[in-house]
Amino acid sequence: MSGKVILDITDLQKSFGGIRALDGISLQVFEGEILGLIGPNGAGKTALLNTITGFYRPTAGSIRFQGHEISTLPLYEIGRRGVGRTFQNIRLFKRMTVLENVMVADKRHATSPLRSLWNFAGRAKARAEAMALLDMMQLTDKADDLAASLSYGDSRRLEIARALAGKPALMLLDEPAAGMNDAETEQLVEDIHRIRSRVGAMVLIEHDMSLIRSLSDRAVAMDYGRKIAEGDVHAVLEHPEVRRAYLGDDE
Repeated sequence: MSGKVILDITDLQKSFGGIRALDGISLQVFEGEILGLIGPNGAGKTALLNTITGFYRPTAGSIRFQGHEISTLPLYEIGRRGVGRTFQNIRLFKRMTVLENVMVADKRHATSPLRSLWNFAGRAKARAEAMALLDMMQLTDKADDLAASLSYGDSRRLEIARALAGKPALMLLDEPAAGMNDAETEQLVEDIHRIRSRVGAMVLIEHDMSLIRSLSDRAVAMDYGRKIAEGDVHAVLEHPEVRRAYLGDDE
């Protein structure tokens, strides 16, 4: 794929003691695309997202976002620069309302995430922007409900709304369909198609290959912290190393 590179990772390595979670990963994400990231459990996919977003500091290598090195930045600064993400394990403020969860999620505000909400004008603007995101994710009727009361599918959609609150140029989705039933998964596909125009690019980790096929423009496959295939989604899924590592095909 050609176009403007929004994320450029070069020879990225991350070790925990003697265990190498990332072993020389290099890849690019282009503006406007959805990149599917696949691989078996333990392949290093979430470790890669954690390193991109600053939860882990890389052992070696480079991460350039919109042309700037971010590998040494703290996670809050990476978020403020426009990298948003969701998690395998949903992270919500369960005792806050759905609306409040989105209002406090905007990482662009300086130092204190609540500072802009203490004045009337700031709170009114935050509320309007949050309601627009809830409308996009079809959650407006639940705006005043506690996050703890949401269904699993709606909790996932709220987490996506929270990630969108920072107006990210790059969205990292870590197994967004995990635990969803068929109807919720179909809704998720519609949601992602609807929001992709709001972000510069997306990286999607997913074990559901039907989602990878329907949503991804390209795919990267990992195993044991290494990139083993990259390119057209169908070609990657049929790659011999991918079939051996991920699909359990020894032929």
